[in-house]
Amino acid sequence: MNYSHEVEQMCVVKKDARHQSAPIPQEGQWTKAKEIKDISGLTHGIGWCAPQQGTCKLTLNVKEGIIEEALVETAGCSGMTHSAAMAGEILPGKTILEALNTDLVCDAINTAMRELFLQIVYGRTQTAFSEGGLPVGAGLEDLGKGLRSQIGTIFSTKAKGVRYLELAEGYITKVALDNENCVIGYKFVHLGKMMDMIKKGIPADEALKKASGQYGRFDEAAKVIDPREE
Repeated sequence: MNYSHEVEQMCVVKKDARHQSAPIPQEGQWTKAKEIKDISGLTHGIGWCAPQQGTCKLTLNVKEGIIEEALVETAGCSGMTHSAAMAGEILPGKTILEALNTDLVCDAINTAMRELFLQIVYGRTQTAFSEGGLPVGAGLEDLGKGLRSQIGTIFSTKAKGVRYLELAEGYITKVALDNENCVIGYKFVHLGKMMDMIKKGIPADEALKKASGQYGRFDEAAKVIDPREE
């Protein structure tokens, strides 16, 4: 190691106090992290690309510094869905430091990785106070039955008002309006459940019916519209 001439001429002053790192909460314990292998936790974070036309929600489950599980969810950009596929292959098995310095293909995913890194190394994880953390595979619980992301897609204009296209319940097929043309309910299809039934051999029309439901005061509708056509 090279020192400047000024430093070489200085006298030595002993370091007396021991300024150790502060403990952080990790999976039900207080840990003084000194190395990457000292870091564990499951958490979520979001990222965005420079033009802000797309976003990524990233979930990582880290055990002893290694990413054991990754859930990559993207919205708003067609290209980033393929980037998510590549990031899903890249992330597991890497240390969180490696992942921070790896090109995860899409800027939004890279930004999400940066935000997660900060949360995890500072002990701000979802499992900070959960003894033993969560098992690998816990990320799938966020997706629910049918393993589909929670999506909200709404379009509206001043001239024609709002159109519900997809909500947590599923793909919106019909929107119910009252006498004043205000939304009072909707019908939906849970696509994940429908596909599961079709895979089990249930005819598509029957699966569609079983996976359908309605919300709100749909039966009181004065008018029903197809949000994609009307």
